[in-house]
Amino acid sequence: MIKRIIYSVVIFFVYCSFDCQVYAQPNKTEKKMITLPAEMVVDKIRGGVLGMMIGNMNGGPYEFKYYDKHGDLASYVPSLPNGARTDDDTDFEWVYIYNIQKTRNVYLPYCDINAFWKNSINRSIWCSNRYARYLMDIGIQAPMTGSIALNPWAEFNVSGQFVSESFGLIAPAMPQTAAKIGLHYTKVTIDNEPAQTTQLYTTMISTAFAENDINKILDAGVASLDPESTIVLVIADVRKWHSQNKDDPAETHRLLHEKYELNDALVRNQNGSVLNTAAIIAAFLYGNGNFSETIRHSMNFGYDADCNCATLGTLMGAIYGHRRIMNEGWQLMDRYKNTTRDNMPMDETITSFADRIVDVFEMINLENGGSKTIVNNTVVYNIQSEKPKSVYKLLTLDEEKIRLSKDVEKTIVANLLSGNKQEMARSAYLAVALDLTLDLKKKYPEQWKEACYSLSGYWKVISVVFNNDRFKSLVQIREKFIAAGFVPLSTYPKDEILYNDSETWKDPKKLYSNGLK
Repeated sequence: MIKRIIYSVVIFFVYCSFDCQVYAQPNKTEKKMITLPAEMVVDKIRGGVLGMMIGNMNGGPYEFKYYDKHGDLASYVPSLPNGARTDDDTDFEWVYIYNIQKTRNVYLPYCDINAFWKNSINRSIWCSNRYARYLMDIGIQAPMTGSIALNPWAEFNVSGQFVSESFGLIAPAMPQTAAKIGLHYTKVTIDNEPAQTTQLYTTMISTAFAENDINKILDAGVASLDPESTIVLVIADVRKWHSQNKDDPAETHRLLHEKYELNDALVRNQNGSVLNTAAIIAAFLYGNGNFSETIRHSMNFGYDADCNCATLGTLMGAIYGHRRIMNEGWQLMDRYKNTTRDNMPMDETITSFADRIVDVFEMINLENGGSKTIVNNTVVYNIQSEKPKSVYKLLTLDEEKIRLSKDVEKTIVANLLSGNKQEMARSAYLAVALDLTLDLKKKYPEQWKEACYSLSGYWKVISVVFNNDRFKSLVQIREKFIAAGFVPLSTYPKDEILYNDSETWKDPKKLYSNGLK
């Protein structure tokens, strides 16, 4: 019993802590003190948040509307006549920023992140985020919830993109810092290539505080990527196709779709990081530095258009700044209505969200050796600017499985032998996902049977394992569970039931019409 407690405490400590050494650190030659007017920095942060809201809300009607062919939207005027509302493309970051500001801790401990999710993120969640949220029900700590060995969505889902933008805004001209902070949070639900997009977009947005040239901003983004990343090739291709077809975005759309479409499942193409990144970069280039044209092109390139427009809206908003956007004469109401996130403010505005980011930026700037002062009667920020660089490398599925197995195998056995219901369920899930089932079943047959029964009662976990989608990584993990004796729920729950039923465990006898194998 004592050993089991020790193993559990070790794993709890590992995943509730954050070790900056997992990321490459800037050296002195990569840093340079720059001075930016405080008014300009605040204006760009507010512009970035406003742009994110415009893109998200205006892009919504075009989500998955255009896919294998180009859209035909000929003109577009940005507008928010009723303000914005919470949406998964903006409100995960809102929860994180709110809690960073409240705790004064930029790198929230992962155990606290699990608690924040359970407290606030329980509805309007899909794909990798939903899968991660229900892994939390069996006590799997972030960032294991975003491991490609445990979460089948994690190796391709766009969450690495649409949960990243605010972290570019909190670290102006500090792209490595922006990427590290962004990765700390996006890796709750994704890893691998999607994590590369976190580096890409946080870097581009961070760079936009000191650079307005779109090609130089894109160069900085490329410099942030692991050279082995597919995203490097995607960007090179899109740049080439754009240069060859400057007046024909539809042809570029055809080329990128033809090359990067995957045949294993429609959903992977719709909200995968590769095609959506291709669409974003294409829209960025065709927009040529114009806010509304960039968003219009993003709508026409399609795929997961609302989050793509939100990403580009953030980037273009940081380039433009709040004042310039407001001077365009567009109808924009300053409102951010909370319709999705429990125990979060109900009176937020777009500006108040942005000002939270300003507060967090000032905290980060001080921690990085910067300061706020007055020069010639002007308030300025002294910022230790950084060169863009990759801070996180790609990994293979086999490497991740080996790493995780070393970390958790002893705890799996300890919890299997004397754990409570949640611990036994967690052991069963980890064992199946990490290919440890046969050995454990042979050594501890009765305990294994009980652990499987415990996991079967966590109906939300079973619902995401047996989701009807057919992409390769989900099919593979589902087949592992079938081989271990698990079966689908007798009725697949609708979203409203998943969101509104807070009972995480139910008697398996009431969940399965054919019983359990």
